Amino acid sequence: MKNIIILNGSPRSGGNTELLARAFAEGATEAGHSVEQFDLGKLSIAPCLGCLQGGQDKLSPCVQKDDMDKIYPVYEAADLFVFASPMYYWSFSAQFKTAFDRLFAVMEASGYQNPPKECVLLMAAEEDSAENFAPIAAYYESLLQHLGWTDKGRVLAGGVMNIGDIAGKPALEEARQLGASLA
Repeated sequence: MKNIIILNGSPRSGGNTELLARAFAEGATEAGHSVEQFDLGKLSIAPCLGCLQGGQDKLSPCVQKDDMDKIYPVYEAADLFVFASPMYYWSFSAQFKTAFDRLFAVMEASGYQNPPKECVLLMAAEEDSAENFAPIAAYYESLLQHLGWTDKGRVLAGGVMNIGDIAGKPALEEARQLGASLA
């Protein structure tokens, strides 16, 4: 059984990214895994200050005290990290990037060692082409290489702009199957 954390970077309740994350979580839960999702658009998380003062308190590693304190213990206990975000200007949403940057404080608390993780990428986007997803795929792959994390799969759902566009699309079943396939 894996402990899974999903950071949902979509600011839209009921949006396509949230539905992708929900489908993935259903599959993972059915397979016996534990899943906890954080909807970042509903949390109060300030951007990283770049102060390099984190890591002094392992339970609350960042000097800023906000809703990241809910995420830190779940992140540390997680075996698998899910990057769930809509595509914004060929990258992650600001909500996702803000929270992800703040995880640097955990690395500071661990002597600048990243905790080992497996990970999954779930992304919804307006355009549906390999060219459209190429910048995010390159960034994701580079990030995993630098972190020393292992990719366990991706669901890139193009052609979904408006809330609910993903309904009935194969990407939802792909996400559920990906969650269910985790060993």
